Amino acid sequence: MFVCVSTECFPDLSLAKAMERLAELEFTAVELDVHENGPHLQPGAVAANPEAAIGACSDLQRLRPVAVSFSSPETAELYDRFTACCRLAKSLAVVTMVVDASELGTPFNGEIERLRRMVAIATSLGIVVGVKTTAGRMTQDAETTASLCRNVPGLGVTLDPSHFIHGHKKAASWEPILKYVCHVHLRDTKPDAFQVRIGQGNVEYGKLVAQLERVGYKRALCAHMPPIEGVDQVAELRKMRLLLESLL
Repeated sequence: MFVCVSTECFPDLSLAKAMERLAELEFTAVELDVHENGPHLQPGAVAANPEAAIGACSDLQRLRPVAVSFSSPETAELYDRFTACCRLAKSLAVVTMVVDASELGTPFNGEIERLRRMVAIATSLGIVVGVKTTAGRMTQDAETTASLCRNVPGLGVTLDPSHFIHGHKKAASWEPILKYVCHVHLRDTKPDAFQVRIGQGNVEYGKLVAQLERVGYKRALCAHMPPIEGVDQVAELRKMRLLLESLL
């Protein structure tokens, strides 16, 4: 396992400035956000001008890109945009594409077909799709997420423990999906607060690392921490990096 960080940690900076700041914090690996409503790269722009997107990633401050986080509305252009972002990932030697699950209430068979199509596109380019565990979406429950993986050969999971802690009196189990995990998003969380300062929440990082080691996980532990108002973001990210490195 190794530590990485998301560019979403600095949403108020340009991509170049965010990369510069992350390098100063001594991170060595990065997840790039490519979100239609995000501050950095957007899927529509990547599809419209792939060369410009590759150019925007030409100076990553020596950080190794290890994942691309894709988010785009369910429109007719979705799969074209997803294909373009997978090609961008391939050009950067990235093998993990993080995607959203559909919202709760979506027909299960419809979600299977959507994910199968995305996995087919990604697999043809040597990319692994990791659907995010997210409250309010079809992956908020570990058993349902595991069922999606069983029905979509090749589908992986981006595990975000915060969604199994926030809103629960007792943390829900993510054991059923451990063997499918291909990426991990981390911050600190309490039942009544989705993100708190490092060390003030209920995330048991050591236990999580031990669980992942047990299933042979060898990929990234990604600091995924948007700024908290009134809290020093640089200090929090440094604290998270040192904490995770101490466990590996």
